[in-house]
Amino acid sequence: MVVLSKVISVENPAFCAFITCGSVLVIKMMAMSIITGRLRKKHGVPASPEDVVFLKGKTPVESHADVDRVRRAHLNDVENIPLYFFAGFGYLFTEPDPTVAVNLFRIYALARIAHTLVYAIFVVPQPARGLSWGVGYGITGYMAIRTIRSLSCPMWFNN
Repeated sequence: MVVLSKVISVENPAFCAFITCGSVLVIKMMAMSIITGRLRKKHGVPASPEDVVFLKGKTPVESHADVDRVRRAHLNDVENIPLYFFAGFGYLFTEPDPTVAVNLFRIYALARIAHTLVYAIFVVPQPARGLSWGVGYGITGYMAIRTIRSLSCPMWFNN
C-alpha cells in the first residue's frame, strides 16, 4: 500500500521534480499570456472590442499571423499540460523508480518548452513541433498507463 505522506514529501525526489517541473510549466504558460498580449498590441489585434483603447491610434485588425501562432501554441499548452499534471500525480502513486520519474518530468517540461520555442518564438519547420509535442504526449500516456496498471481500484476492477 502506498503511504500518502511518503509520496507527497520533499524527501521524495520524484515529487520534488514533479512540483519543480510543474512550476516551470506554469510560469511558461503565464509567459504565453504576456507574449500574446504584447503581440496583440504590436499588431493591433484587440482581444475584445473594448480593448481598442489600448491600441493608441492603431487601426484594429481582426487577426495577425504572429498573434494566431502564439495563441495556437498557448491553446496547445492548455490542452496538454493539465493532462500531464493529472497523469504525473497519479504516476507518483505507482512508486516509480526515482531516477526514471525525475527524468520523465524533466523531459516533459523541456519538450513543452521546446514546443513553444519552435512553434511560437523561433518558427522551425516540421517535424520539430511534432516531435516536441509527441515526446510530451508519449510521456503523459506512459504515466497514465502505468497508473492504471499499478493501482487497482475496487470500484472499477474487482466486481
